Parts: sequence; structure tokens; C-alpha cells
Amino acid sequence: MSGSATDKPSGDGDGTRAVRAGLPETVKNEPTLPGPVFAAHFHLPGDVSGPYTYGRDDNPTWTLLERAIGELEAPGRADVETLTFASGMAAISAVLFSQVSAGDAVVLPTDGYQVLPMVRAQLEAYGVEVRTAPTANDAQLDVLDGAKLLWIETPSNPGLDVCDIRRLTEAAHARGALVAVDNTLATPLGQRPLELGADFAVASGTKQLTGHGDVLLGYVVGRDAEAMAAVRRWRKIVGAIPGPMEAWLAHRSIATLQLRVDRQCATALTLAEVLRERPEISGLRYPGLPDDPSHKVAAQQMRRYGCVISFTLPTRARAERFLRALRLVDDATSFGGVRSTAERRRRWGGDPVPEGFIRFSVGAEDPEDLVADVLRALEESAE
Repeated sequence: MSGSATDKPSGDGDGTRAVRAGLPETVKNEPTLPGPVFAAHFHLPGDVSGPYTYGRDDNPTWTLLERAIGELEAPGRADVETLTFASGMAAISAVLFSQVSAGDAVVLPTDGYQVLPMVRAQLEAYGVEVRTAPTANDAQLDVLDGAKLLWIETPSNPGLDVCDIRRLTEAAHARGALVAVDNTLATPLGQRPLELGADFAVASGTKQLTGHGDVLLGYVVGRDAEAMAAVRRWRKIVGAIPGPMEAWLAHRSIATLQLRVDRQCATALTLAEVLRERPEISGLRYPGLPDDPSHKVAAQQMRRYGCVISFTLPTRARAERFLRALRLVDDATSFGGVRSTAERRRRWGGDPVPEGFIRFSVGAEDPEDLVADVLRALEESAE
């Protein structure tokens, strides 16, 4: 059973949609959001029919969550399908490995999520040609000819460059290529790739979609039935399914998505404006800043600019002192949670960034408190 978007009216506002998304029809004396269904198998006498047969194939809790995500990524569209996965990487892998074969070519960003180089190595081991180009300035256009699939990550993680989804998608389709957009950093409240022409919207629901740092989840939303059937088949083969408790927690968390996103994005812009005035900071990036190199394109396709800021401190030592001095910000990887996090991204070794590069994820703390904490930590780390 697919997690298809429904035609049931849910209101046009993002907040209304978020709190109502994926809810079943009301039944007297039943909860508005049913609890998680823990089942490895279902009663199945006689003919094999009906939506639920075995726990690796479908689950009622997934169905409600998939409907909810579909309503956010493609509101009002009944022709899209959503599939949830055990993690964002499970969702990314499902699209890439279900859509291409030996001899095909794939275009990936050079500045995307740090696991993509591992994905590239595996694709090449299977005989797939992998081409790469940066996100900025739509550079992937230059290596698109003859490709089977274009993978876009915008805004890019962690550099926060932005590319023109509609322009790249039109060019890719003209050349016969499919387009997948990693929508993790933007969330469906920031941009809707399918409305901009993409074939797939893919994301890690671990991040801001669920927003509490307690769920690993991924999803794929697609508008081509044949392509999504291949993604579903890949999920069945590798068994990369979400647990029912994770799916239920994710659905519960989506209800506050608009509240969290609006607070976090507003504070991120405030913090970015403050950091712009600090002499020890270079390379400040936030797509919501009017003078950011990505702002013009971002403003054309994004409705919100995200909760992540990046900047560089002069040295590794200064960056580490800054992180230790923060009191309201956890030194942790990932982003999008209600509690602010920051990290020296180079410590992982996979991102082509300076030693003092900081990826800062703005949480839901009071803006004044967070800004004061960051400014104090900058002063204390100066030595």
C-alpha cells in the first residue's frame, strides 16, 4: 500500500497542514493518531490480498507517516508516492541503486553530504560512471550529457551553496536524465523539489523534519510510478525499513514542524546578521542573508532558508576553544534539532573545508540567549 498524497482538504497553511498531515478519518473513541503497530506478520487466510501481509513490506504506522510526508512535499497531489526508510542514507541508496545499472552515468555534487564519496566508490564498483561538479553556479550542467541520473543537494551540506532546481531539472529532462533532490536541509517547508520539476525528493527525516534528535529515518517521494516501484523493490530486497516506533515518533513530531522551523529560521537569520559583524569570522554563509552568494537563487525557490549557518574561525585551536566555551550549544554532529548544535566539521575528514570551519545548527532557544552565548564564547575563545 503506497503512502500516496490524498485529496482530503487539509488547509493551505503550513501549520495547518503539518498538524493534520496523514491523520486517518476520525472514529469515535479512537485516538486521533493511532499508536504504533508492532507486527511482523498479519492475519492472511486464503488468497494473498489486502494492504498488509508481512512486516518488511508494509505497516499501518508507515502508511500514515508516508501520507503525512507526501502531503508536505507535494500538497494536493494524489499522483505521488512516499516511501519511508530506516535512515536518510537508506533512502539515498535506494534511489541511486534502484535507478542505475552498470554502464549508466550518474552526476553527484562534489560538496554534498560526506558519505557521498563512499556511495561513489560503490557505484563505480558496480560499473556505474560517476561524474561530479560543485553545487554553486549550476556547475553540474557541464557534466550532464548522457547521464541517467542527476543528484542535487541544495542547500549543500555543509557549505550552503544553492543551485537552481528548475533550471537543472529542465536541462536534465531534455537530456533524458532523472533528477533527485536531497531536501534534508530545506525540509518541505523550505522548498518542494517536485513542484520545481524533480522526479524524486529525498531526505533524512533524522534532521529537522522530526527535530528532536531521537529518530533515525529517511524518505523518498516520487511522481513516477515505475521509478517508485523500483525504489520500493530495493527497500524490500535490502530490508531498510523504519521501525514502527520510529515511524510513530516521526509522525507525532511533524505536528510541530512549522512552529520549530519558523522559530529556528528566524533565529538563524538573527545570528547570521550578528556574526557578519565579527572580525574573527570569515566565510559566513546563510542563504537568508541578502548578500549571501546563494541568496538570489534561494529566494526564487525557497520559502524558508533553513536553520544551518556555516562560518570559519582563524584556526583549528580557536574553533575548538569556541565550541568548548558554548553553554547552550552541544558539540554534536547532525542538525535540525530543537537544541542548538555546532561542530568543527573538518574533524570527520570528509568535507573539503578549512580546519576552523564551523557548522552551526540553530535550535529553538530564545534568540537573545543564543546570540549572547555565541558572542560570549567568541570573546572567551579569543585568548
